[in-house]
Amino acid sequence: MDLHILDHRLRVISISKNGLVHFTHPLIKLIFLRNRTRCKFFSLTETPENYTVVLDEEGFKELQPSEHLKVESSIWLPLNVVSNGNASSSSQAVGVTKIAKSVIAPLAQQHVSVFMHSTYQTDFILVKEKDLSVVISTLEEEFNIYKEVGGESVPVLCQDVSNGLQRNGKEAIQPTVHPVLIPKNQFCVMSLDPDTLPSIATTLIDVLFYSNNSPKEDAPSSPSQDLDCIKFFSFSLIDGYISLVMDTEAQRKFPADLLFTSSSGELWRMVRIGGQPLGFDECGIVAQISQPLADSDISAYYISTFSFDHALVPEEDIVSVIDMLQHQRKEPAAS
Repeated sequence: MDLHILDHRLRVISISKNGLVHFTHPLIKLIFLRNRTRCKFFSLTETPENYTVVLDEEGFKELQPSEHLKVESSIWLPLNVVSNGNASSSSQAVGVTKIAKSVIAPLAQQHVSVFMHSTYQTDFILVKEKDLSVVISTLEEEFNIYKEVGGESVPVLCQDVSNGLQRNGKEAIQPTVHPVLIPKNQFCVMSLDPDTLPSIATTLIDVLFYSNNSPKEDAPSSPSQDLDCIKFFSFSLIDGYISLVMDTEAQRKFPADLLFTSSSGELWRMVRIGGQPLGFDECGIVAQISQPLADSDISAYYISTFSFDHALVPEEDIVSVIDMLQHQRKEPAAS
């Protein structure tokens, strides 16, 4: 398989719920007026706590500093696994399962934190730019590694990049097993022809900017129990491809003939990871979920946000996933 280092330098940002009003103009520009900005990688995800924005340096220029804006300090680079000349999947992002053992687990063992962003079209593994040498030296035996330069894929000469770098020799630490929350929403993963984006502009603006903009004060501080539902909506416009993740309640607001999903029309359930906001330096969070899913051959979308991580699994597999996670928490820690 091939591993591509895409030609984007990304920032991860949080916008507070009550501060969103200060950013509606630049966000609408990034979503609907892509010809007026040079931004090529943009995603906006609403969770109960905040909005997470992942965007490239051109898009980042559109956002002005504010007390309502938190910017993670690192520059992130997106990686994409390509098999047989194609990205992981065009119908469902099973790549998190497929790459759990070949990418996610080895990087966790080398203390490399990752930030995942699955879309309708493919799966992006974001790594910190400062960790790129370790990423390449860790994965070079498993993958042919290419770097996109000016639209062309150029082979990475690993010996030049490593410069004598040796893999992290530290003993792999036992990762924290974070609590999970499994809300009862049913989710859809969908796409849209960019040319028809103006047709849903009013609905999309309403869902993103005007539906329940205040955080729930009565939300539990620790996700030790199921919630009836959770506010989660994700929009991505990456290299001209649109991806949307929404629950069935939000889906009903959109014209059924414009949004499309896989032929099976599969519904998904969410596993939300983290009792308290997760740290960007912690390793093994994605592996906590993706590794057991891979062992059970369960496909998944995975979307990291500024505070928590979210895995979407087929609704038909949710009982098995719950059993798997309960068993995981009962296992004794390795000595």
